Amino acid sequence: MAETSKKTQKKNPREAPKFNKSSKQTFKAKKEQRSDAAKSEAVALQLEDDVPDFPRGGGSSLSRKERDEIRAEVDAEFEAEERELKTKKKRKSLRNTSQEDDDLGSLFGGGIKGKLPQFANKITLKNVSPGMKLWGVIAEVNERDLVISLPGGLRGLVRASDALDPILDTEIEGIADNVLPSVFNVGQMVACVVLHLDNDNKESGKRKIWLSLRLSLLYKGFSLDSTQEGVVLTAYVKSIEDHGYILHFGLPSFTGFLPKNSQIACPDIEINTGQLLQGIVTRIDRTRKVLYLSSDPDTVSKYATKDVKGISIDLLLPGMMVNARVQSNLGNGVMLSFLTYFTGTADIFHLQSSFANSNWQDDYNKNKKVNARILFIDPSTRAVGLTLNPHLVHNKSPPSHVKIGDIYEDSKVVRVDRGFGLLLEIPTSPVPTPAYVSISDVAEDGVRRLDKKFKEGSRVRVRILGFRHLEGVATGTLKAGAFEGSVFTHSDVKPGMIVRAKIIAVEPYQAIVQFHGGIKALCPLRHMSEFELSKPGKKFKIGAELVFRVLGCKSKRITVTHKKTLVKSKLGILSSYADATEGSELGLEPGSDPSSIYHVGQVVKCRIISSVLGSKRISLSFIIKPPRVSEDDIIKMGTLVLGVVDIVTPNAVVVYVNGKNYLKGTISTEHLSDHQGQAAKMKSVLKPGYKFDQLLLLDNESNNLKLSAKYSLIKSAQQLPSDISQIHPNSVVHGYVCNLIETGCFVRFLGRLTGFSPRNKAMDDYKVNLSEAFYIGQSVRSNILDVNSETCRITLSLKQSSCSSTDASFMQGYFLLEEEIARLQCLDSNGSELNWTEGFSIGCVVEGKIQESKDIGVVVSFDKYNDVLGFITPYQLAGTIVETGSSIRATVLDVSKTEHLVDLSLKTMFIDKCRAESSRSQSHKKKRKREASKDLEVNQTVNAVIEIVKENYLVLSIPKYNCALGYASKSDYNSQKFPQKQFLNGESVVATVMALPTPSTAGRLLLLLKSISESETSSSKRAKKKSSYKVGSLVQAEITEIRPLELRLKFGIGFHGRVHITEVDDDNVLENPFSNFRIGQTVNARIVGMANNSDSKKKSRQFDLSMKPAVLSGSFETEKMLLSEELDFSSGQSIAGYVYKVDNEWVWLNISRNVRAQLFILDSSCEPSELHEFQKRFHVGKVVSGYVLRVNRDKKLLRLVLSTFLAVPDKVSAGEVSKRDDQEASISDENVTAHICGGCIVGGRVSKILPGVGGLIVQIGPHTYGRVHFIELADSWVSDPLSGYHEGQFVKCKVLEINKSVKGTLQIDLSLCSSMEGKEAGKHLHTQTKSVEKIEDLHPDMAIQGYVKNVTPKGCFIFLSRKLDAKVLISNLSDGFVDDPVKEFPVGKLVTGRILSVEPLSKRVEVTLKTLGASSAPKSETSNLSSLHVGDIISGRIKRVESYGLFIAIDNTNLVGLCHISELSDDRTDNIQSKYKAGEKVRAKILKVDAERNRISLGMKDFYVLDDDDTQEPSDQEADVTIENNGFLDNTKLISLPESDLLGVQNMEVECEIPILAQAEARASVPPLEVALDDIYQENVDGIIIQNQEHIDDGDTLDEKSKRQAKKKAKKDREREIRAAEERLLEKDIPRTTEEFEKLVRGSPNSSFVWIKYMAFTLSMADIEKARSIAERALQTINIREENEKLNIWVAYFNLENEYGKPPEEAVSRVFQRALQYNDPRRVHLALLGMYERTEQHRLANELVDRMTKKFKQSCKVWLRRIQRLLNQQQEGVQLVVNRALLSLPRHKHIKFISQTAILEFKCGVPHMGRSMFEGILKEYPKRTDLWSIYIDQEIRLGDVDVIRALFERATCLSLPPKKMKFLFKKYLGYEKSIGNEERIEYVKEKAMKYVENTLA
Repeated sequence: MAETSKKTQKKNPREAPKFNKSSKQTFKAKKEQRSDAAKSEAVALQLEDDVPDFPRGGGSSLSRKERDEIRAEVDAEFEAEERELKTKKKRKSLRNTSQEDDDLGSLFGGGIKGKLPQFANKITLKNVSPGMKLWGVIAEVNERDLVISLPGGLRGLVRASDALDPILDTEIEGIADNVLPSVFNVGQMVACVVLHLDNDNKESGKRKIWLSLRLSLLYKGFSLDSTQEGVVLTAYVKSIEDHGYILHFGLPSFTGFLPKNSQIACPDIEINTGQLLQGIVTRIDRTRKVLYLSSDPDTVSKYATKDVKGISIDLLLPGMMVNARVQSNLGNGVMLSFLTYFTGTADIFHLQSSFANSNWQDDYNKNKKVNARILFIDPSTRAVGLTLNPHLVHNKSPPSHVKIGDIYEDSKVVRVDRGFGLLLEIPTSPVPTPAYVSISDVAEDGVRRLDKKFKEGSRVRVRILGFRHLEGVATGTLKAGAFEGSVFTHSDVKPGMIVRAKIIAVEPYQAIVQFHGGIKALCPLRHMSEFELSKPGKKFKIGAELVFRVLGCKSKRITVTHKKTLVKSKLGILSSYADATEGSELGLEPGSDPSSIYHVGQVVKCRIISSVLGSKRISLSFIIKPPRVSEDDIIKMGTLVLGVVDIVTPNAVVVYVNGKNYLKGTISTEHLSDHQGQAAKMKSVLKPGYKFDQLLLLDNESNNLKLSAKYSLIKSAQQLPSDISQIHPNSVVHGYVCNLIETGCFVRFLGRLTGFSPRNKAMDDYKVNLSEAFYIGQSVRSNILDVNSETCRITLSLKQSSCSSTDASFMQGYFLLEEEIARLQCLDSNGSELNWTEGFSIGCVVEGKIQESKDIGVVVSFDKYNDVLGFITPYQLAGTIVETGSSIRATVLDVSKTEHLVDLSLKTMFIDKCRAESSRSQSHKKKRKREASKDLEVNQTVNAVIEIVKENYLVLSIPKYNCALGYASKSDYNSQKFPQKQFLNGESVVATVMALPTPSTAGRLLLLLKSISESETSSSKRAKKKSSYKVGSLVQAEITEIRPLELRLKFGIGFHGRVHITEVDDDNVLENPFSNFRIGQTVNARIVGMANNSDSKKKSRQFDLSMKPAVLSGSFETEKMLLSEELDFSSGQSIAGYVYKVDNEWVWLNISRNVRAQLFILDSSCEPSELHEFQKRFHVGKVVSGYVLRVNRDKKLLRLVLSTFLAVPDKVSAGEVSKRDDQEASISDENVTAHICGGCIVGGRVSKILPGVGGLIVQIGPHTYGRVHFIELADSWVSDPLSGYHEGQFVKCKVLEINKSVKGTLQIDLSLCSSMEGKEAGKHLHTQTKSVEKIEDLHPDMAIQGYVKNVTPKGCFIFLSRKLDAKVLISNLSDGFVDDPVKEFPVGKLVTGRILSVEPLSKRVEVTLKTLGASSAPKSETSNLSSLHVGDIISGRIKRVESYGLFIAIDNTNLVGLCHISELSDDRTDNIQSKYKAGEKVRAKILKVDAERNRISLGMKDFYVLDDDDTQEPSDQEADVTIENNGFLDNTKLISLPESDLLGVQNMEVECEIPILAQAEARASVPPLEVALDDIYQENVDGIIIQNQEHIDDGDTLDEKSKRQAKKKAKKDREREIRAAEERLLEKDIPRTTEEFEKLVRGSPNSSFVWIKYMAFTLSMADIEKARSIAERALQTINIREENEKLNIWVAYFNLENEYGKPPEEAVSRVFQRALQYNDPRRVHLALLGMYERTEQHRLANELVDRMTKKFKQSCKVWLRRIQRLLNQQQEGVQLVVNRALLSLPRHKHIKFISQTAILEFKCGVPHMGRSMFEGILKEYPKRTDLWSIYIDQEIRLGDVDVIRALFERATCLSLPPKKMKFLFKKYLGYEKSIGNEERIEYVKEKAMKYVENTLA
């Protein structure tokens, strides 16, 4: 066998390795018999570098040379076991045996011909190749990378950029660097792809495997067609939606969706965007290319991939679970077949048992079925690795119960692998943990035969080295050295600890040492010895063990020292800044001379002075015993002290502080002045003993006081920071330059607090060198850009554009120090010669003599002062020619006391100003000086002229202020060394007055040039863009504009902001908070947020500022305190705000800049007069105080009421409320009506007048309504209590009672009675009858009054009070016979009667309306006809209206007469019911009296009663009053779903809960069953046209079209009557149960009215789904011919879904699409449009109208609806729509369309547009009388008499047929009669007569 194998290898030495096809088909292996000895000798395990390449698949990724090297390494391992072979020849033959050759051949895939592989595939560093797919577990999650534990104990790294696909970058950009910890977690199983390995030149142990988790690489080759249902896939969460998660697979070809309800087992796990999820494909939508997944963990972990024909290796994924079958056992694992075509191997670490002993092969018989998961796939070699590990099979990572470094004494040996290592069982809790010990870790000197030294079952002591997370196997060591020492891992190393270590390497500058645990450390050259070593190798011998002390351990890098003084020191260990305590000592005592004693690396003994943990700074001192200083002598930094000069050195001035000889301080030369030149002058005149009044203590370190005399620092001493916590960004702080480097400038404040200004932040012009722009010690103003508390770094800006001076302190300090220097100079010369300055006060006129004249100016001398000279520049000569020796008079402009120089001027404007006052005394001069500047104010901007340009400053004159003289600096703190701007004499400049003349300003007027304070170069503009203020910054701003609700301000460099009206006062109680401010005023404010720039076109940033005293004085710890304004308002809290908007219903208030409030109109007052003046009472800016009723936290909106109330805690949290679709509906009634209680007086508005005795529905809140009972309408008993009320009327209400209905809504009972004590009866009653509330107050024979409630054939019921009813039998209704009780006692009639009986228990009251003694009265008295005569004119009231005439009750009698319809009027009366009403007062003439039949015939024609004007009106004391309510308009057809259920209006259950009211309303109105398919206006217009046409064609024969219309109209009338009858029948006996409704619908299956009532009933029971099912039943049941009935159901369905659909818009759309299939599409569209308009969904209505005009272009109604919407919404574009409609509509519809459009313009739009349309159409059709009639009717409605008469004149002048002219004249005459102008009536009659005469002629 060996020779054969050898020949084979020699025959094909360079033959490429061939892959067997075992990855796709099973081997037909030959049966081989292997003995037990052969099994034991087989290599069971190969670790790390020993693992072979993939044998299966036939190929190897290694070259021939690499395979030879690996064979050599394997040979070396076998050498240890074959030492008993004596000769080299035998060892060589052993290596070439056929058995071993076969094994190695299978390892590397070389020369295999139909044989099984001998070893399982394993992963090592040498066979990992790019493109390989691996399964791993996340071991570490860092901010920038992930550490993945891979098979075989390998570890891979994943960069953050490779962890997610690029498409998710935009989705998770908000989390930035924290993206990895937010989407990955330790222990998570992931599939990854190998990207590359580090280069081979690195050590094998240090080579890194770089992986990618991108699904685009993992799923490369996947497509939607290759994906099947039931497959487990991994996907990213791309976005989180309401109902689930949108997934991304890294491929653009398809996406995924995971419903939220699919997380059955772990619903509480938080899922973030970008997170990896596993799920099973439950459904594939190939049209939309969407995979629907389910992520139930149990289902995912148990699912196994099914066999699919044609599956390729590209579709295999790591982690995929498969059903496998054992094919054969290998040396270190098993070979399995799966998915029919594939084979794979599982090594011994991935078997089912983690503790596989030497007989593990017995558990894996051939063809055994197991569940396995794919561990890795190598596409290049087509090798597949599997795992049978139970944890991994269940898709979970194995648990870890051990820690690195732990020692286990009693570990059991489970298996011994010859030549490789031991498998141990470690006793951990709760379950044992497997551990593997490599042969190299068994002992220090190596072990020849493991099986001899260790037996299975023996116990050993092991220490844990590491843990392989994927396999769940620990790695350990048995070496004795591993158990020694205290250091085993890096975590065991502590600073300061003493350790023994072995030297393993010595280099010239360091030595590498190793602890007993194997950890390496570094010993620098300086720490090898106390002295400097030139040859460290001589002292440090490799292999020697020495004692070291650990200095530090950072990032697994350990530094040690071998210095004996440190190693043997017994002082305390200082391991952190927190351990540093003042007074602790380190090291040895030093000598006295530091320069000669100390050297680098020397160990010293020192004392800790201070330790600042934040800045990581420790201050030390070599003075071990500090000098004792009393507490009184301790001076804090920033304190102002006195100083007496002790000595002046070349570099500093030494002073005694506070006069104490032992307390000294130094002032450096630069700190003597803010000006560099002045500092040298001041130092030159200083002498010992000079006293500084104020010095600033900059630093007191080590009792060495550092002082400063800089005026800028002394003036701002209180604002100078000494700690980093005192510095805030965007603030400007004074400081001084302490150091300059090439890259920037260091600025110091107090102590050691230092900031850094980078080069690009130090100057506006970055080209200038820093050393040329600044000097050390220079005073500067620094703008704080950034403060980093962690690193203690402060970033500054020194740019002049952002740090310019805001005051004149720079100039003020200059002049004060100039005077001090002059004073010291005089003291130096031992004279008091400063008295000369008194004669040269600024602005005075002096006399002098020309001493010398030069080109640069004229020198003047003075007789009294020989050492003083004057100088006049050529500009100040003002053209005057002077000669030497001549005397002049000049004005003093400036005085230099140090140089004894006076600047003069010969300008007449200066001399004339002082000429009149030249003889006055010095006191008058001072007065004159004050007058010169008395009108100037600080911060005032003036225009000035440069008079003199000095070296450091300018002398200016202000012409507008009497040529007042001022002084301004040419430079600033930060620009002292900058190239200065060249100023010219006479140049005009703009300056700001900063200080008026006072002694503190050296008597000078100080100005600040705008060019200094607001310089804005191109670079400064860039600085302005980059600089930013943060929330919480305190700024000084200037008011630029005052608005009603805000102040506009500017601050900084081009920054703008606003102060809201609520940010001025803490309590919002000032009526006009802006009254004390003016434009230009400077104020202090704090930035509280960013303002909305929607109303501003400026690009500059807008800030929200606050000037509240509490905000200005408060300290803000974080910006979030200002940015997040919590709504900490509670119900009932009293607050105040400012009105910013008032509309028809609401007052809108600003409570704060982000919180608004609203006050409803009815909550503002209870007086109707005040409610009428609602908008006038509240003006913008008014302060309104109120109480919080409700808080909407999402919208930051409060609801206020003006009256106090008892607060009710909210039952609905803010988070729940925000999730509701309807915000108003989600709030409990207790919250919105908490301010309403029984007995309170509230304001109300009449919302609806209920028919009959229903009373009123009064609105008392935005969505709150109450009912006013018919009894509670008036104080007294009146016949028609509703007559004084109309809809929209404001009323004053009293709340009587508040109840809660069964449905959960509130029922509020109101009263409109001004007095609740009782109600007065009418004047005809002799006694007052009170409204009785309790039945106990009633007794028989008691006189009462009441209103008829309802009438039945057996009698009637009457209201006695709000809660009491009484029954009146028909026999007790009247003294006489009552023919028709319904007509004689209409609902609502006021009646008077007496109580017959009272039953308190049953609450039954019986009343009679008969008068006392009526039964005994003779009949002749009650019905006497003898008093009436034919021809008499009588007055009376209409008692009843019938179709054939009127029944009239004659006044002062009990008689009733009949006026037949033919006797009503001269004209024909078509509709008697609409013209006459019951109860109306009329006059009539008696035509006939039939005494036998007791009948009276009356007539009411005009000529009957024309001559009897003197007939007196009879009194109405006993007249019967009948009230009839028209209810809804007949042509208004509404769907009959109850408003309380479908329209969302509260408290409207009154109609349903009181059947009598419902019956009364049904009788008084047409039932609202039909759907408003055509709007009201349409039917009105049609009615007008038809009516007019009927008048025109009166008497003519109707054509066929008219007949059809009449027949159609008659059919509709019949249907209406039938529906009305159905409704009345239903209302009389309202079904109360489902069974009753079912019975009703079976009886009337085609009645939409019944079905809709059934739906309303189920909705009242809160069963929405049943209401839907009833609608579906109705649509299926109603006959297909009943299109109108079906359409009614569809519209009810619309309303149902609009109210309860989820979401409503989609639900309505679905029903709408279905309705289009069964009904006329146009009518369905119109029905939906009507529903949208009623519910005020204007956006949807507009979209629908747009679609309708495109779909139904030839429908006139559709175009009219669009025009109506435009007009109702007051939008433009009506004419464009009209033009489009005329192009689309057929020509025969043009007249109808134009006329109805014109009517709409008259009603809703602009009347003159309607006139234009009528005029245009009449111009084309002048003889269309119907158009004339409509036109005239519209003008009559407007009421312009002149226009109406002009139209009539034009119409009656037309040449038309006589009958049409008759119609026009009758209409003309009727109009004039309605006006009552007799002259015009006669005029029309004469004109008609003339027309008749002309026609007959």
